[in-house]
Order: sequence, then structure tokens, then C-alpha cells
Amino acid sequence: MNRKLISLILLCLVFWEGSTIAQTGNDTKVVSKDDPLATKLTQNLSNDQGYTWPKDPKVMENLRKWQGYKFGLLIHMGLYSELGIVESWALCPEDWITRNGYDDYYKFCNDYRNTKSRFNPVNFDPEKWAKMFKSSGSKYLIYSSKHHDGFCLYDSKYTDFKVTDKGCPFSANPKSNVLKEVLDATRKEGLATGIYFSKPDWTTPNFWWPYYPPKDRNPNYDITKHPDRWRKFVEYTQNQINELTSDYGKVDILWLDGCWVMPKSAITKKVAEFCTYPYDMDINMKLIAEKARAKQPGMLVVDRWVQSEYEDYLTPEQKTPEKPLMVPWESCITMGGAWGWVKNDHYKSSKELVQLLVNIVAKGGNLLLGVGPNGKGDFEPKVYENLAMLGKWLDANGEAIYGTNPVEPFLDSKVAYTAKGDHTIYAIYLPSKDEKELPAEITVKTTLNGKLKASLVSLKQKLNCKRVEGGIKVAIPQSLRLKLALQEAAVIKVTNDY
Repeated sequence: MNRKLISLILLCLVFWEGSTIAQTGNDTKVVSKDDPLATKLTQNLSNDQGYTWPKDPKVMENLRKWQGYKFGLLIHMGLYSELGIVESWALCPEDWITRNGYDDYYKFCNDYRNTKSRFNPVNFDPEKWAKMFKSSGSKYLIYSSKHHDGFCLYDSKYTDFKVTDKGCPFSANPKSNVLKEVLDATRKEGLATGIYFSKPDWTTPNFWWPYYPPKDRNPNYDITKHPDRWRKFVEYTQNQINELTSDYGKVDILWLDGCWVMPKSAITKKVAEFCTYPYDMDINMKLIAEKARAKQPGMLVVDRWVQSEYEDYLTPEQKTPEKPLMVPWESCITMGGAWGWVKNDHYKSSKELVQLLVNIVAKGGNLLLGVGPNGKGDFEPKVYENLAMLGKWLDANGEAIYGTNPVEPFLDSKVAYTAKGDHTIYAIYLPSKDEKELPAEITVKTTLNGKLKASLVSLKQKLNCKRVEGGIKVAIPQSLRLKLALQEAAVIKVTNDY
């Protein structure tokens, strides 16, 4: 395929998988297997992704800009941060959830929601957070305003189940409107900002009506028999999203989770086995998007896993593609085992994270890396360390990541490829965990014509190279082989004179 054409292609994957990992919390242990809906999405892959390109020129412009960012952060924080459990999934009464230490589902739910009375992240420091985000090399941030439990990390006018309510001790803190503080501080550091919002809400009585016990993640009543109650839920959801897109400054991305709240007509074969609620859960995404973009022109809307014009890019979860595909995408992947903070979590190494980023970027996507603070508002030392190392590597090698396009052969053995324009490619060598030194020569596959020059990006050092069939061989000096093997990845820049 023509290299110039390849460099313009927008690529994507739909490896859909949700993941919740067994972890031990401070007060209880909640173990969750993989969400079966997400697992099914992973199994039901096809080349027909059902993607709809934006028609709004401003949205398209911002989508192109977002594709150049390549690296963002997703921050989960909530009552589960105090408990040290895997988000709010333990409220969901499905067979794949277990609650070790609790024989009584209702007692667990009561105890979980009452965590509001002691949620007090006294070490929350949005300016310190924002500096960490910036120094990591990330270009955008998505912050959780509300997970499926319905607890709001912002001052919603439509519920008392929020961090700013007087029943929550952190409400007395001048920075209690956590979302606002994080977004304001992050914008000052020059990052684009996005808001995570869960469409389902397992605490509002208009989604889970207390008159009936919940049975699964869906509404626990027949919404066709109680249309007024469902209408109130739809209005509640629309009102909360309207708050978020009206009162919190510039919002670049509205990132909506909880795909099972969707119009019945949008259910595809991929999700049909698990999206079994028999009635139409339409919350009027057309109205939501139009009202939001009236205040936030060009804002990206990501209605995750709902194939429609309101899914501006796809969001495979905890997976990277085997092959690139031709639509915009972002892999959301945790640094550790869970989206939020859990005690004794096992974090990926900085080498794993850099190579994960390279793998994704070489196939045309973005990495959205998930981390979370504990109940006191602190991140683990390993999180700071990893993000600092990512930033250090990107400071030296970021030209091979930011604003690049994929180019064949994308990923070949230990070498990943990116490109800029028609005259520059980057060959990113990914040393293995136990590799002692780089090889004396690295073959770089390329169709670039003319006289080729090679250099080591991090040291701005010229490298000797010679033409071979299908590319060039680049010589790595003996003095650098040991040093480069210790790095997360080594970037060779190849240019021609055309």
C-alpha cells in the first residue's frame, strides 16, 4: 500500500473488554470477575465497526487534534476509593459479583452508601495533581464525575448523594467541588479536559426504585408501566450532563459510560445476549449532544459502545489491537489492576507502560491510562514514579509519538513504526525485559526513497546506515548498546532528502 496514503489513515480496533480485578480493601473484600457483557464484546469482534464519522466540521477538527495527543489519563475517584474496592460494581446484584465478608447484599449496599459520611480526601491537592499530569507527558485528562453508584464528585443541584453535601465531611473543605478543582488546575497546565459520566445510576430511585429489589444492572421496574418515573430519570440524567457542560469551563470530551442504557434500536449482535432489558432505554442523546455543543462547540462526545453518531471515537478497554483498523480509537487501560485505588495493587513498570503506548500509537490509537487516588486524595508513590518516568521518556522521544501517523509495517518483531509527513519515519526498538544490550544492527523497513539519514532521537546522534532490500540497516555503536537496552524504548529517526 502507498506509504503516503497509509500516513493519512485513521485506524482503530474494537477489542472490547471490561475488567474488574480481585483486590483487598480496608474494610471488606469485594471480588469481581470480568464483566460478562464486556467479555462478550471481546468475543464478538468483526471488521464492521459501525462507526459514523462526525459531520460537524468543528467536531472533526477537534477529533483530528485529539488523535495527535496520543496519551491521556483517566482518573477514577469515589466512595470506592475510601473502601479500596474495584469501583462501584459490588452494588450490582449479578452472579459474577462476590462480596467476601458480606452474606447480606442489602447490608453491603447500605454500608457502601454510608461511606459518604466518612469520605474525606483531606490530602487532595489539585495543583499537585495537575503538575503530575503535565509532567507525565499526557495531553488530556478525563476525570470521573460520577460512577455507576451515582455518587457525584461535583456539586450537582439534583442530588444529595455528592461530595459537597453537608453529610459528607469533605463538604467543609474549600476545595470540596472536586471536579471543578481538578479541571481548573489541569487546564492551567495546558491539558485538554474531559468528563467521565455514568449514564446508569444505582442510587437514584428513578433507576432502581426502592419498591422493588434490583435484579441486575438495569432498571428494576417496567419503565413502560411507570413512564413518569422513567421520564424523571431521563430528565435527571440530562440535567446532570447539562450541569457538567455548562458550569465547569471548557470541556473537550464528554465520556459516557454504561452502554446498556441505550435505545433498543441501537442494540447490536455484539451486545444482544447481555442487553436483555426488554424496553427502550433512550435518554435522547441527540438532545444531550446538541445542548452540550451549543455551549461547547466542537466538543467530542463518546457514548461508549453505542454505535451511533454520538460515539466520536471507540474505546476498547484493557486491550490493544492485533491489527490497525480505519477509525479513531483509544485503548483505556489501567496502570494497575483496577480503575480506582485498591490496597496492594500491582502496577505495570515504566518499561511496560512506554511499550504499551508505543504499541497503541503504532497502530493509530491513543492510550488513556487509568489511575486513581486513595480515600485521602493521595496517589501511590509508584504512580508518581511511573508517570515521571513516562514523562522523562516522552521529553526525549516524544517527536516519535505526538502528532504522528501509523505507517507500514506498523509493528514488526521488536520494532514499531510511526511517521510524520512524507519524509520522516521513526523506528522504535522495544527491548525485552531481560535484554542486556541492543543488537549491533537494527533493520528498519521503509519505502522512503532518496538518500536516507538515521539518528538516535534521545541523544540527537547520527547513526551509520546502509541500504538493504526493503529498507536500511542501522548500526548501533558498541558504546550505546548496554545503555539503550536499559531504556524503555530506543527511537531511530530516518529521513530522506526529498
